Amino acid sequence: MKPAVLFESREGIATLTLNEGDRLNPLSPALQQGALDALRRVREDRSIRALILTAAGRAFCVGADLNDFSERAKDASRGSLGTQVGQMLDQTGNPLVAELRSLPVPVVCAVNGVAAGGGVGLALAADLVIAARSAYFYLPFVPALGAVPDMGASWALPRAVGRARALGLALLGDKLDAPRAADWGLIWACVDDAALAQEAWSLARRLAALPGHAIAETRALFAASERNHLMQQLALERERQAELIDGESFAEGMRAFIERRPPVFRGRG
Repeated sequence: MKPAVLFESREGIATLTLNEGDRLNPLSPALQQGALDALRRVREDRSIRALILTAAGRAFCVGADLNDFSERAKDASRGSLGTQVGQMLDQTGNPLVAELRSLPVPVVCAVNGVAAGGGVGLALAADLVIAARSAYFYLPFVPALGAVPDMGASWALPRAVGRARALGLALLGDKLDAPRAADWGLIWACVDDAALAQEAWSLARRLAALPGHAIAETRALFAASERNHLMQQLALERERQAELIDGESFAEGMRAFIERRPPVFRGRG
């Protein structure tokens, strides 16, 4: 049996590939657990400085594995289907999103085809998302299933595109194609299908060259801006800047500027 997830690492860049492409990469238990295991490898391997998340086949991820749900619903001894799905979100779905967002390395998600349902939240957990021109994003929860967005989509979408567009996508179930997703600011870029893999690698290499600690610092600063008023954010910026400017990365940046060369930052801090 082929693995649900593929993992490789070279030149300091890891690639996690969802590998149930013949089924359009649904969020099966095996796929979720395989992805979690791969992310733990990234966290533990200090030679890795960036991660690419992508998928095999013609889809990125179609969300819930409804075939698995149908089988689960037949087994009353395991509790209601809702209880089982809630447990799955607790044990693998939500930890997967949280782990992606908190990795000590930057994450590039290359969306090669449709991202639907939980696949949208999975993609948006990355730091930078690029999508093939033929790809699209689709939230079937409300109009097709009478459910609500999960895997962090209800958090990420309104922050990226605003409440009106996020709610419209969720309620109407309209497909958002990659060019419009880029125009709306949901993703970093839309690229030609044939260029997706190379563009993801190029972005990952650029990110891998960054000072490792600055990734976590910037994520935390942006997250704080969601709850802070302006004066609180200014104070936080001042606090973090005062500490970071006394660090080795800033010193190397200054040396590189004076010597008219690109800075060379050390690995993960």
